[in-house]
Amino acid sequence: MQTIGPFAYVRHRPSVPALDADRDPARHRVAIVGGGPVGLLLALALARWKIPSVVLEADDTVCVGSRAICISRRSLEIIAQVGALDAFLGKGLDWAGGRSFYRTTEIFRFAMLHDDDQKLPPMINIQQYWIEQFLVDAIDRHRGLIDLRWANEVTGFVRRADGVEISVRAGGTADDAATGHPSGAAETDAAAGARIGYALDADWLVACDGGQSLVRKQLGLKLEGTAFEGKYVIVDIELPSAYPAERRAWFDPPSNPGYTVLMHKQPDDVWRIDYQIPDDADLDAALAEPAVTAFVRRHLEMIGDAGLPWRLLWISAYRAGAMTLPRYRYDRVLFVGNAAHAMPIFGVRGLNSGFDDAYNLAWKLAAVLHGRSPAALLDTYSEERLHAFHVNAASAIQSTEFMAPPSRGFALMREAALSLAERHPHIASVVNPRQTSAIDYDRSPLNTPSDDFDAGPAPGSVTSDCPLGGMVDATHLSDLLGPHWTALAFADDGRLAPRIDDALRTLEAGPIPFRTIVVAGAAADRAATEVGERRLRVLDEAARIARRYCAADGTVYLIRPDAHVAGRWRHPDPAVIQTAIARAHPTPNHARGRA
Repeated sequence: MQTIGPFAYVRHRPSVPALDADRDPARHRVAIVGGGPVGLLLALALARWKIPSVVLEADDTVCVGSRAICISRRSLEIIAQVGALDAFLGKGLDWAGGRSFYRTTEIFRFAMLHDDDQKLPPMINIQQYWIEQFLVDAIDRHRGLIDLRWANEVTGFVRRADGVEISVRAGGTADDAATGHPSGAAETDAAAGARIGYALDADWLVACDGGQSLVRKQLGLKLEGTAFEGKYVIVDIELPSAYPAERRAWFDPPSNPGYTVLMHKQPDDVWRIDYQIPDDADLDAALAEPAVTAFVRRHLEMIGDAGLPWRLLWISAYRAGAMTLPRYRYDRVLFVGNAAHAMPIFGVRGLNSGFDDAYNLAWKLAAVLHGRSPAALLDTYSEERLHAFHVNAASAIQSTEFMAPPSRGFALMREAALSLAERHPHIASVVNPRQTSAIDYDRSPLNTPSDDFDAGPAPGSVTSDCPLGGMVDATHLSDLLGPHWTALAFADDGRLAPRIDDALRTLEAGPIPFRTIVVAGAAADRAATEVGERRLRVLDEAARIARRYCAADGTVYLIRPDAHVAGRWRHPDPAVIQTAIARAHPTPNHARGRA
């Protein structure tokens, strides 16, 4: 066990199955390459659908250093669905806004959207090593469905018509590969330091192996887009400061003249500092401990914390880029997270976007593997998440160009805006960091034409959370969503129109996982309840849910398994609901995983 700061790293024994002639004798439904946070969450999301997976992680421990630290509300909703929320909320630090400074003068404050109807905070700060550890803990509760193999490095793969053959090297750090070992001795050999080479077969390969993705390189693919010149040093320090958790940014501060600094509080008295260095700086020299220590001392003196004891925990570097693959599905190989795209750190879209990728993919891949959809459904994963990348990138590029101007002209415009921002609040808005938010799939092929509404979540958008009344053992609407399609049906007296009621009961009894939530209004009989696996009744006497969804008696929302709205109607014909589901499940019972 190794301790860095407040976190103790557990080194896991290499995991290798009993082999048959250097092959894993099992055929796996899904092989996930990369056991970082995105790969771990994908495995958990698939497990919700009873889809087994094997996770191949080259390292033997969770990551070192804070890395991705900001988890959005949307990501927390996803984490709740895979059963790990309590650990995240117990450890993470809530925050809802931040401040920006020009030199040492505050010029802008921002607040993320939040109201009393929300169950979860807009953002929490938590180090990536805790993120990974809590997901590993959740995986321990799914051992029958998730095979997490530490110290298993993927070295190559071959695509077949019906799947992928993957080459794996497992074990210690010895350069020589062990061969000719007896069946069943692999794990012992690997634990002793020898490297064991073996092959395994999978129906699908999902690349979650990050920015330097081996899977991407082997297919000859490159990320396309914008690479920025700005260089940043990233530092974790242990500092017992009582300053609250919020995002602070400095432009041209005395601690880093001419450049920018970001600072975030993390659990366990750990502070993350990101500071820009000149484009032509010697990166090795900038990462040397004396140079980093000198900067930290200057910065703590500037913010009034120079008298507090502190120590360095971790140092790294970063360069911004907004780049993507042209598509995320290549036959039976799928790309997720940083293997699919790169995001600038500004606006915290990297890991949060990766979680959304994984959650979008999981229900679709499960539908294919269960024979409920053709493999073509996976093309909608690529289409929707590419759309999300371009929306995210547009905001991230604006923030990046302001944080690290790409030209002298940009730098002059920024300097003018900053110098005027204190006296002119409307100009200060250009400093807005444009924090990540849930992305609407407003042009998704899975959306069904719907009626006009004045408000409420439109087709393609994420459902809006809201507290519940009585009649169910849950506090918020999001608690009732899960691995199924959901009809949110509004009825003043708690009784649905007969034709809609019959249609929904038919769907509840069908092969597609489906649940109806009847939102009963003030005219409903409080004593009348119907609570079961496929149908729930919730009371909305104060019309709180109805207002949030701009709903009246007879309104029906159809919600996808990933909590995006597929369609909404004032008084739908039963056939339109069937048609909407058929966009994802045209004819259930397809051959398993076939295109």
